Amino acid sequence: MPAYVIVEAEVLDEKAAHAYRALAEPSIRLYGGRYLIQGSVPEAAEGEWPPSRVATVVEFPDMDRLRQWYSSAEYGKAKAARQGAMNLRLLFAEGTEEAEEIPA
Repeated sequence: MPAYVIVEAEVLDEKAAHAYRALAEPSIRLYGGRYLIQGSVPEAAEGEWPPSRVATVVEFPDMDRLRQWYSSAEYGKAKAARQGAMNLRLLFAEGTEEAEEIPA
């Protein structure tokens, strides 16, 4: 079952954030992850979204692989690089099995 990393980030230092992304992206791919949303400012349909925040969603094959990535040495370098670069909220969520199509 797929698993997702959901990120809300406020960039404080664009140059340092770029260095973080340069390390994070290959580490994500190494562990089977792929970006579904990358650094987008969402449109709030209900409620409010702070205009200084961006959203990222990364899909991994499963929660075990996601956790392997998060605790990996490769991503550890990215985490170190992001210190002072951004404030973020990072969530892990398990997806659902693909549902069968409901006939019309």
